[in-house]
Amino acid sequence: MDISPKMSGAGKEKTDGADTVAGYRVSEPGRMRIFAARRIRSMEIWNYMVDNIWEIFSLVTGVIYVLLEVRQKNAMWILGMLTSAATVYVFFEQGLYASSALNVYYFVIAFWGLYQWRKDAGKLASLNGASSCEDGHDPIHLTRLPAATVWWSLAVMLSGTALLVSVMDLLEDSMSVMDASVAVLSAIATWWLGRSYLQQWFLWIAADVLTMAMCLSQGLYFMTVLYAAYTAVAVYGYFYWKRCGRYL
Repeated sequence: MDISPKMSGAGKEKTDGADTVAGYRVSEPGRMRIFAARRIRSMEIWNYMVDNIWEIFSLVTGVIYVLLEVRQKNAMWILGMLTSAATVYVFFEQGLYASSALNVYYFVIAFWGLYQWRKDAGKLASLNGASSCEDGHDPIHLTRLPAATVWWSLAVMLSGTALLVSVMDLLEDSMSVMDASVAVLSAIATWWLGRSYLQQWFLWIAADVLTMAMCLSQGLYFMTVLYAAYTAVAVYGYFYWKRCGRYL
């Protein structure tokens, strides 16, 4: 590349077909090489986005999903169906079969969750004194968590994880223990979410942190950002539900 210091003048200077770039004179062939390098870089970014389109889709819809979850909007379950369908493909391609199967479960249970939330919202509307939250939004309908539910959830967590680990080892899952643990924990958390237990946020925080570490180790950087956002919103969601919740 023909580059020499600019000798005089301010701004852009042309001498014998040369332009100034950052205070240096660059010849026409040099400018073409700079343009070509930038174009190649742009194509690399574009190709990366095309190759990871489902990760990007999951990232965008997933963030919207958790924001709707905090506000307890029924549209969350509908968007969850779309997010789950995309995430099934992403995790399956990476050999994370338990997490892929978990999102099949998410897709199916979303129908029940939508029905349950609509029913609970009707109960809340019929209660006297179910005032709006201090920020003007609708109150959050909550159900008290029975001790029996905690114990059977713990039993399912331990037995389900042990069973899934053995299955995932046979399928040569790349991270069988963590993958299975996240799958079972998230399945329980989704059930608690449908029942509107305040404590469901604790399960999501644990599951999201584990999934974030798992995605980072697999090079799924968009998914890592997604689950980092999930973790932050889950912390906020707990305090929001606690402040604006009304028990049925």
